[in-house]
Amino acid sequence: MIGVPMPHPRDSILSDLNQKLEHYFGSGKSVQEIPPGVTGEKDGTFGSAHSSKLRAERDKVAPRLKELAEAGTPAAKAARDCGMEAKRARLIARENGFKFTS
Repeated sequence: MIGVPMPHPRDSILSDLNQKLEHYFGSGKSVQEIPPGVTGEKDGTFGSAHSSKLRAERDKVAPRLKELAEAGTPAAKAARDCGMEAKRARLIARENGFKFTS
């Protein structure tokens, strides 16, 4: 209407959000906290087809490296046995949750 001030857009957005929150919680639902890592999202990294392919290749080698790590083999020797650099073997170990001895 002419002469009537328009409401601020921010106020209408907040009003709408508050109405939706009231509807959500009023129907008996509650907030659920999801721990980091459960969703598969990682901070600071961006997924791509190439990185997914590289990860799949590392996952193929991971069981063999884990066996060597559990046998007490150092990272450099385990990497040599699998035909890779020690840095890559340590990356695979970090991604899969196992550690090499010195």
